Amino acid sequence: MKLLSAPSKKNDVIILGGGSVGLSLALMLLNQGLRLSVIDRRQDLPWIPPAEFDTRVYALNPQSCALLEKLGAWKYLDTSRIGIIREMEVFGDDQGHLRFGERSNYLAKVVEDGAIQSALRSVLQAMYGQSWFQVNEVHSLHLNTSDISIELNASQSLSTSLLIGADGAQSWLRQTLNWEADRHDYRQQGIVMNLSCSEPHDQIARQWFIDGEVIALLPLGGNHISLVWSAHQDHAQSLLALESCDLVDALRSKIGMPLGPLKALSPARGFPLQLVKVPKIAGERCALVGDAAHGIHPLAGQGLNLGFADAACLAQSIEERGLGPDVGDQSVLRRYVRRRALPVSLMQEVTDKLHLLFSQNTLIVRPLRNMGMNLVNNIPFLKSLLVSHAAGSTER
Repeated sequence: MKLLSAPSKKNDVIILGGGSVGLSLALMLLNQGLRLSVIDRRQDLPWIPPAEFDTRVYALNPQSCALLEKLGAWKYLDTSRIGIIREMEVFGDDQGHLRFGERSNYLAKVVEDGAIQSALRSVLQAMYGQSWFQVNEVHSLHLNTSDISIELNASQSLSTSLLIGADGAQSWLRQTLNWEADRHDYRQQGIVMNLSCSEPHDQIARQWFIDGEVIALLPLGGNHISLVWSAHQDHAQSLLALESCDLVDALRSKIGMPLGPLKALSPARGFPLQLVKVPKIAGERCALVGDAAHGIHPLAGQGLNLGFADAACLAQSIEERGLGPDVGDQSVLRRYVRRRALPVSLMQEVTDKLHLLFSQNTLIVRPLRNMGMNLVNNIPFLKSLLVSHAAGSTER
């Protein structure tokens, strides 16, 4: 019989996963004075900014940027490496064209994944030391009357009032609880790669819809851009098999040279694209946030923004409980579920329908969608709505 160490003083919250969403949530809850542990299998190593930029970047809307500012993390970011998106320019596949944005403001800021995590860890360590973080792996959980206990490596156990899964698309917590995840495979891969451009990007994010695929160029700091190419599975495999210079040639054959000659800074990486709907994101003393709770097509660049909004909403729901129920009470979790249901479902529907619209190449659909883009481009009111949506002003 395996002997477990006696549980230490019970946590209010345990967060599984030390990515950006889990770290932001941990910081918000520690700021409320809660006892908390973050458990991750990865070592908490210092981030060394690569000369060629982190391949994984995120377009953070103003709400996410404000959250990082409020938490004290923004000051730890190197602003020279951050891209600013002030305008979006979208090209259809049959003379369709749309451009929107306001030079006096910004739609999003493009920040490296490693930089975001490093900034959040810096704040956490400065304010709370290292005791909140543990490198470990969870093997099982047991739901008790008033808490949840989890078993870790080294025969260790911990107990908590609330267990949160911020552990990604393949969430261990979600799978262990047997919470269903409805997946729709787009049969595409997202190909990401960083490039230098010979002409200024002018803080414009550019996007092309071509042959049912989406090609996006996001501005980074200086004359650098991040490529996100959502390509059909077979095409993606052939692109990933190319040398970097040949992949750049393939890109040029599709979009021309709007930024002059491009030079690859990093090897290309690919990841599968899926729509993931999780009907249940909270239950008895458990909740999911971020990619554990949903997955969307990257064409709108809203994945991490949804995750940060999850974290902020759950933290607010916990703070609003008052002096009555504990942090894992059903009243707290119901409030979180209710508040996140509409924003997440709307974003999933928008991205899914946009993908469907631009993946159809029939003689009827193709001219209509390009005509629609040109129509929106000439109606200021509709363009203002797009600006609001792209900047995340409808997010709650």
